[in-house]
Amino acid sequence: MKILIIRFSSIGDIVLTTPIVRCLYHHIENVELHYLCKTSFAEIMASSPYLHKIHQFNKGDKSLIKTLKTEKFDYVVDLQKNRFSRKICRQLHVRHSSFPKLNIRKWILVNFKINLMPNLHVVDRYFKALKELKVVNDGKGLDFFTTEEDKTYFKRLNLPKVYVAIAIGSKHKTKQIPKNKLLKICRKITHPVVFLGDKDDSVIAEYVMQKIDNKAYNMCGKTSIRQSALCVQHAICLLTGDTGLMHIAAALNQKIISVWGNTVPAFGMYPYMPENEDKYTIVEVHNLYCRPCSKLGFKRCPQSHFRCMLDIPIDDIVLKINE
Repeated sequence: MKILIIRFSSIGDIVLTTPIVRCLYHHIENVELHYLCKTSFAEIMASSPYLHKIHQFNKGDKSLIKTLKTEKFDYVVDLQKNRFSRKICRQLHVRHSSFPKLNIRKWILVNFKINLMPNLHVVDRYFKALKELKVVNDGKGLDFFTTEEDKTYFKRLNLPKVYVAIAIGSKHKTKQIPKNKLLKICRKITHPVVFLGDKDDSVIAEYVMQKIDNKAYNMCGKTSIRQSALCVQHAICLLTGDTGLMHIAAALNQKIISVWGNTVPAFGMYPYMPENEDKYTIVEVHNLYCRPCSKLGFKRCPQSHFRCMLDIPIDDIVLKINE
């Protein structure tokens, strides 16, 4: 059986599909699995031992459907469920399935603060797309794979044996720990810190590094996604917002201190660690009238006060890290 799995983006969302890939591979005899994602995220799944081929999605690429048709898929598992993925499913003319995205319930939670979301992680909702295939969750959590080249590069970084990894960036600023808040946290951490993110996050890392006494290493923009994952894996813990590295850390069975701003765990995107739920801590401001203000995030706080992040108690975070 030849199956195409669709999830275009982003880092965390793709990592959250890895149990689907693994369970399809192990539960269906002689299965051949293909994955379709955006070019910028192909690296995430490139090392998976369960995938036969990765296809790259780029808007406006008129040759994609023709390429996919030549593969002659038997089935499509649509874990993106937007107009582009639906169009691909229609044009391939094969059996396909998807999952309950619950956009209306999310909209109600954002706009009326009424939580009608099921107490169910999005990974478990993804498995509803496999009902027809009779594939069930094995309960083993997420996967993330790196290469020997990644490991060689990581060794060259010469990071200390004991350090705290900190994920600075996020696609949306309202999910990111503010730099002055981050500075106060880093001043109280007793271990060296390693900052992770892209080139834009490097500015914040340098700002904090100039104002703290403990050792710090700026890896922002210097490591790929897989190399950043190794930095997370070898840390004593990860301090992060609601980001892709949070989900990678969960896949690596790492200790996580997860700080939540404008989004809420009720959306079902909290760290997925079914066998090790005691390994992650969620830090958030409860009962804030404007939270959640979005299921994704914004460039700036719509209310201009950013209390969801600024009211986070620093001492609770520091205590958990230093433990």
